[in-house]
Amino acid sequence: MPWKYASSGLVLAVALLTGCSSTYESSAPSEGSAATETGQSRCDAAAAQFAVGKSASPALLEQARVKAGAQTARVLGPNDMITLEYRSDRLNLNTDQAATVNRVNCG
Repeated sequence: MPWKYASSGLVLAVALLTGCSSTYESSAPSEGSAATETGQSRCDAAAAQFAVGKSASPALLEQARVKAGAQTARVLGPNDMITLEYRSDRLNLNTDQAATVNRVNCG
């Protein structure tokens, strides 16, 4: 019985000490580190504002993606289910019921 308590205590102590350990990372970003290390670049929604008022199509989506500098792009309808993660390299073209783009944003 005492061996059970001792081993449980040892496991708990190791788990606590493991949680306290850390690795050193430089807080100063190097030139282009965000784009080169992850392969992602930031999206500029202002560059794709030309799409507002136009009918959503694959060609418009690709043209807006290129102008915004985004890695990926998607068209979102008013009733589409979407994921909630934020991706700074993704362009969103939000549309109304008639598939007309009414908002452009990144995320």
